[in-house]
Amino acid sequence: MHSDLLGILLDLPEAERRCALGALSEAEREELTTHWKLWARPEQLAPAGDWRTWLILAGRGFGKTRAGAEWVRAIADHRPDARIALVGATLPEARAVMVEGESGLLSVCPARHRPLFEPSLRRLTWPNGAQAQLFSAAEPETLRGPQHSHAWCDEIAKWDNASQRATRAWDNLVLGLRLGDAPQITATTTPRAVPLVQRLLAEPEETLAITRGRTEDNAANLPRRFLDAVRSTYGRSLLGRQELDGELIADIEGALWSRALIEGCRESRPPGLCRVVVGIDPPASANGDACGIVVTGLDAHGKAHVLADASVRKPSPERWARAAAQAAQAWNADRVVAEANQGGAMVASVLRAADLSLPLRLVHASRGKTARAEPVAALYEAGRVHHAGTFPELEDELCGLVAGGAYQGPGRSPDRADALVWALTELMLGKTALPRVRLA
Repeated sequence: MHSDLLGILLDLPEAERRCALGALSEAEREELTTHWKLWARPEQLAPAGDWRTWLILAGRGFGKTRAGAEWVRAIADHRPDARIALVGATLPEARAVMVEGESGLLSVCPARHRPLFEPSLRRLTWPNGAQAQLFSAAEPETLRGPQHSHAWCDEIAKWDNASQRATRAWDNLVLGLRLGDAPQITATTTPRAVPLVQRLLAEPEETLAITRGRTEDNAANLPRRFLDAVRSTYGRSLLGRQELDGELIADIEGALWSRALIEGCRESRPPGLCRVVVGIDPPASANGDACGIVVTGLDAHGKAHVLADASVRKPSPERWARAAAQAAQAWNADRVVAEANQGGAMVASVLRAADLSLPLRLVHASRGKTARAEPVAALYEAGRVHHAGTFPELEDELCGLVAGGAYQGPGRSPDRADALVWALTELMLGKTALPRVRLA
């Protein structure tokens, strides 16, 4: 491809550029369609400067994976001696997203520059000799020993922060990044206030380059129906600000829960359970807020596990009762605890009508939501509660409960958080912790 033709095409608007491709030969078109600088948005290109870490913090669908893959491809094309680490949350995810995905390395490389992928060896080898090796952040010790010149780390906020594997994996990677005269790391992720992300953001400005972006920045390559649906659903909620707008949601001063506290109690799956309780915070009216429905379990060692958030938004009584009954059945619950301040007889009758035959305890709150939550937050601090998965909306509400102050989380009321508090109080704190309890 002549450099003057490439220069002309680079100067054309995207629509005219696509039309110009029709006048080229098939080989020229194949070359140009994979020429990243022709199609990339400026923020998807590696920044100038002598940075060591390029951190891309952006919303879902921004094009983070494509940016990371194209950066690796450029390194491999121009550096035959490159030895690149590809680190994902797990090996299956690294392979499925970073290598074989729609924006992965095998897709973005043109046929004549495509690397040979050897899955059994977890290795990619380019025609010029450059190599990349797959690693799992869940196995930090595999990064101890190997040396690299470059690394691409994908979705670092998703790495295992609960057991500090994320930071150990990062440390082992950095200590092995000693080939070549200017080793570099690119980290792509949707922002979450986990320890590793916060640590990287604290790096010196001279060694850290940060790119931020929103889902809508890539609107030209995303279905309009998808954009409309996610924006109408999540809007400017905390979840929308994080997952769509790419904001790093900071902790609220005085909050009972911090993001780091919740990340530290995360687990992949719960152990065997001896009790399962469903907590319900019914809406005040049919047109009220969400109905909080949270499933929790207790193991033989006296530790609690948050299993599911089955809450429903603005439901009718029949709908939230049915959702509660389904959650209880799905998790083989042995008790349902429901707040009955807004009419105990109504709550009980609605749940009975939904064929909820489990033992039902109606609880009446004599204190505010934050005061009720404080003993439960103490259980988290003591390491006695774990989250068997990620529950963004529930966790946002927990992080909005401020000791001695007003609720500062999403929505008007922490319905999910209140349901969790009732369930964990039943499991962990005994009947004496439930004010004015009466059996239905």
